Parts: sequence; C-alpha cells; structure tokens
Amino acid sequence: MDKRHLHHALTVIRSIKIWYLAVLVVVTGIAATLSLRQNNLTMVQLRDKVYQADEQNRDVEGALQDLRAYVHSHMNTDLSGGGNAVYPPIQLKYTYQRLKQAEQERVKQASSQVYTAAQDYCEKLYPNSFSGGPRVPCIEQYVSENKVAEKSIPDAMYKFDFVSPTWSPDLAGFSLLASVLLLALLVLRVAAEWLLKRLSK
Repeated sequence: MDKRHLHHALTVIRSIKIWYLAVLVVVTGIAATLSLRQNNLTMVQLRDKVYQADEQNRDVEGALQDLRAYVHSHMNTDLSGGGNAVYPPIQLKYTYQRLKQAEQERVKQASSQVYTAAQDYCEKLYPNSFSGGPRVPCIEQYVSENKVAEKSIPDAMYKFDFVSPTWSPDLAGFSLLASVLLLALLVLRVAAEWLLKRLSK
C-alpha cells in the first residue's frame, strides 16, 4: 500500500470518534461481565439441584443431565477438578451411601439365610447331636464355605466433573467478542491518529 492509500485509510479510521468507541467498549465489557456472572450463577443453581436430588433420592440423573448440558454449552461454568483438586466437584455422596447400605443389607439377609440353611443341613446330618457335639463345627464350616461377600461399589461412578467451553455462542460469548473487537478498533483508531500526525510532518 502506497503512502496515499495509507493516508486515505487512516483518514477513514480517524473519522470514528474515540469517545464513541470507548463508550461501546465499556458497555459491551459490562454486558460480558454481567452475562458471565449470570452463567456462573445459573450453573450454581443447577449444581444445587443435583445435590438436592441426591440428598432427597429424587431424579438425580435428570438433574445431572441438565447441569452437564448447561456447563458444556456456556462459558464461565467450569466444574472440572483441575490439576490441584483432590476430589471432583460433583459427588453424589447420598446416592453412594444408599447403595452401600443396600449392599450391606443384602449381605446381612443372605448371611442370615446361609446360617439358617447351615442349621437345617447340620440337623439332618447329625439328628441326635446337641450343643457341644459335631453339629456346631458343622454349622461353622457350612457358613465359612458359603460366606456371602460384600460387593465393592466403585465410588468413581458417582463423582463427576464437567468442562465448560472457552467461548460459547450466548450473550456472554457475543458481548465478550464485541468488546474485544471494539477494543482492537479503539487501539487502531488511536494508532491512526498518531500515524497521521507522523505522515503529515
């Protein structure tokens, strides 16, 4: 681009008022800040619904899906554990405790049935035996051989983290983009003023 074309382009840019650009940068910056904050607040509300559903044994999966969908499509809603985090941000501790308790109850009932079966088996095996006879070791051996083991429930299946996008096509994303572009235009406008003064010398 020769000096004449550059001068013309700088004159066109110079026609834009600096105060006008500055006001637009401030307005879009405020809009971006407020909408980013609103995104975060909505995420917190949805996260609290997950915790509430978990505690009250309601539709945890539905609440979790709503939270996941929101975080994955909105900026400033990150729920990832990160490098320094000890635990993932979302933990369904009540769901996990209920499953553990249900498994313990299952083991308790199954063990009781095994003991009853052991008594029946050993009574038939030693019908004339009473306490202190061979029936007691028989019961102990039967219970030991048919012991009911508690199944391990991996807690990792009840811990979640969700990563939000760097930029999202919502009010926060568009206002942030507009703010950055207007700021770049403002810098260009100030630079145009300076260059025109240099060219006119």
